[in-house]
Amino acid sequence: MARRGKNYTERMRGPVGECELCGRVRPLTEHHLIPRAVHRKTQFQKRFTKEEMTERRISICRMCHKGIHRIIPDEKELARDYNTKELLLADERIRRHVEWVAKQR
Repeated sequence: MARRGKNYTERMRGPVGECELCGRVRPLTEHHLIPRAVHRKTQFQKRFTKEEMTERRISICRMCHKGIHRIIPDEKELARDYNTKELLLADERIRRHVEWVAKQR
């Protein structure tokens, strides 16, 4: 297993605030609704402006963030079908995950 460096856990903590999905007050991460990995793909450049791609993000807790990427690991699918908060929450699997996370301490 590769070492991640002594400050890895500190870098992974963002500002504390309310998660936009579950509502818990936790250190937050930025979730790009249009993942950066697809910003250079022609298909997405035709559909979204550069500003839309970089500015469409939500501040969410680590548990919600991990859940999204476990449930939908394909970044193209995330960008194509789940590029707004409402579209994310419309997915039954994600909604159930967020409801579960909201009950956690």
